[in-house]
Order: sequence, then C-alpha cells, then structure tokens
Amino acid sequence: MHDIRAIRENPEAFDAAVARRGDAPVASDILALDEARRAKILASETAQAEQNKAAKAIGAAKAAGNDAEFNRLREEVAAKKSEVAQMQAEAKELDQQLTDMLAGIPNLAYDDVPQGDDENDNLELHRWGTPRAFDFAPKEHFELDGVKPGMDFETAAKLSGSRFVVLSGAIARIHRALAQFMLDTHTEENGLQETWTPVLVREEMMYGTGQLPKFGEDSYQTREGWWLVPTAEVPLTNIVNNETVDEATLPRRYVAHTQCFRSEAGSAGRDTSGMLRQHQFEKVEMVSITRPGESRDELDRMTKCAEGILERLNLPYRTIVLCTGDMGFGARRTHDIEVWLPGQNTYREISSVSACGDFQARRMNARFKPSDGGKPQFVHTLNGSGLAVGRCLIAVLENGQQADGSVDLPEALHPYLRGKTRLAADGTLV
Repeated sequence: MHDIRAIRENPEAFDAAVARRGDAPVASDILALDEARRAKILASETAQAEQNKAAKAIGAAKAAGNDAEFNRLREEVAAKKSEVAQMQAEAKELDQQLTDMLAGIPNLAYDDVPQGDDENDNLELHRWGTPRAFDFAPKEHFELDGVKPGMDFETAAKLSGSRFVVLSGAIARIHRALAQFMLDTHTEENGLQETWTPVLVREEMMYGTGQLPKFGEDSYQTREGWWLVPTAEVPLTNIVNNETVDEATLPRRYVAHTQCFRSEAGSAGRDTSGMLRQHQFEKVEMVSITRPGESRDELDRMTKCAEGILERLNLPYRTIVLCTGDMGFGARRTHDIEVWLPGQNTYREISSVSACGDFQARRMNARFKPSDGGKPQFVHTLNGSGLAVGRCLIAVLENGQQADGSVDLPEALHPYLRGKTRLAADGTLV
C-alpha cells in the first residue's frame, strides 16, 4: 500500500518510480479520486453541521410556541439527515475506490535496484563454489537409480494429479534432515526465532502481505473461506497485523518450516518433470520485522543466512539482484539465490529474499511505538526462503551423484542421518 500523502506532495516523483516498474503514470488518477473523496467528506461534514444547528433550533422554536417554525425545522433536520447519510455513503465508496487503486499498484523499487524489463536484465552480485567436473554425463534427480525407489510421481498423480510427489524411505529422510538442518542453523547460529504457524489463514492476512486481491489465482481457497498459504511469509509477517509494538522489541526475526501450496497458474508446460515445480512443497521461511532505517542492512543479513545454508552443504550458487521488471509485487529490492543443478547444467532459484519497506505494514496497519515517545511509525518487513526444502533436496542429489546412481551426501547432513553418508544405488542409506 502506498502513502497518499507522499503522492500528494510529489506526484511527479511517484509516477517516475512507478514507471521504473514498467507501469503507466497513475498519480493524476489517484489525486482526482482523492480530491473527490475529500470534497465529499467536507460536504457531508458541512451538512452534518447544518443538521446539528437546525436540531438545536427546534427546541427554541417549540419553547417560543412557534409551531410553523418548529415544523419547518423538523422537516429540514429530516432532509439533512437523509442528505448526510447519502453523502457519507458516497464518501465511503470513494474511499474504498481509492484504497483499491492504491492496493493494486506494486511497491516502488529502491534507487539501487537495476533498471530492466525481465530476468535478462538481472544483475549478478557474486558466485560461491565451483561446479563439479563430472567424468560422466550427470543426470537429473529423478533419473538417478538411488532416487527412483523413494520418489514416486505415478502414485502421487493417482492420489492428487500432476505436480505432486510421494517421498518415501531414504529420500523422505534426507528431505526431513534438510529441513531440520536449516532450522537448527537459523535458530542456533543466525539468531532467528523458531515459530510454528497455521497454514490456513484468513483472507485479510493474504491481503496484508499482498497476495490478494491481485494474485488470488496463484493460491488455493477452501470452501470455508480460508486460504492455504503459498509461503510462511503470510502468517509470520501478519503476526504484527493491526499491532503497535514497542520499538525495543525490534528487530523481530522469525523462521518457520511449513507446507506451502501454489496453483502454479501460468506455469503450464514449465518444469513438468521431477519435483522442481510442485503444487505442494516445503520451505523454511525467514521473516524480519524492523525499524525503517534497518531494513536495507537486514536484507543483506538475511541473504547471507540463506547463502550460508548452501555453503554448509557445499552447493555452488550465485546471487543476483532482480531488476525493476522482474521483482515481485510487494518488493522494493530482491536478491535471488540460484543453486547449481548439474542435471540441467544451469543455476535455478532456491531462495528469494525481499525487502518490502513499509508496503506490507500499511496494508496490515502494523506500527511500532518509538522508545523516545514519538508518534507511532510503520514497521518495515522482509521475507526470504532459507531455503526451499524440495529444491535443496534436488541440489543435494544432483551435485552428489555418482556414476553408479548412488549419491554422496553433504557432511553437514551426516549427524541428521545418524552417521549415514551415502544414498546407495539401491535407494538405501549407508
């Protein structure tokens, strides 16, 4: 959500920032609607004052025995009452139109975000690790002999349809170990607070983080009206929904491991093989709630937290900053981390870390009370994967694969597998 006062003060700057996101100027339309709303509010307040004045005069007319004036004033009050109700309803409608218009405009990019139209204009920040040189043709994860017994797409299709998977045996255990490793690292080394949240949320929670109303088709809604979360960003960020927290409690740094659900609308034909793009998947999600002046540094901190997981797993990756045309709706700056997948011979996204400024906070009405007693201010929010568990499983399997179909597993996972170090070609842990 955008600040209408900032748009009034500098509409040219707002349009210039909107143009960086590839959208047409909107400030004049916003201000016209805002002016009509304010005029209607003023008119209703004026009519209300006239109604109150006439109501007071009724008593005086009655006391003076002036029946004609009494009846005239009573009719005037009744007319004014109807007029005020009509004007208030019109003002409320205009206010909702303005809110809807502001809610449909994407967040404004920070000045240091590169200008661009799409993913081809993203800027690489750095790389870590050297992709392994194989002496055989590396396979994709679902093609490995050791993986096939524990990764069943046919049964999943029978149960639920396409873009689902049933994991079992050693593969399910490695998947679980990855999630536990991520949680332990984030809580014990990165200072995040482990949090367990619902995966069914109310509609206003989806609105608060920007999934609604514009992107409803990307998620699933139950008959009862709840929404299945596309990521734990939704419940974690909304912990401060409609709250005014003490400044001393900031920053708040949360981490949660949850199931996530996405319809994958618009992705027909993309990544149909394997478990790279699923309707149901797991993520370890990080969310930070900060003071305004700290959010840019917090973005870098969270990025390092996610990168550190890959480094501990010895998985080569690269980090890029998304250009203005490729950023998500609610972001002011986004760092994507892409892990190397030898089976595809390319880097693929495994984490996206975004700073949202006060964009979500305005939608949620989430503020903090300054320690010096000043006026409450909107918090800043950030979110990022730390990491996508399924995609991390893919990376571990493909980067550790051997010619015989077995997989050497990262040392960091050995304690979580009770000392097992390898996925054998027959699908067992040894």
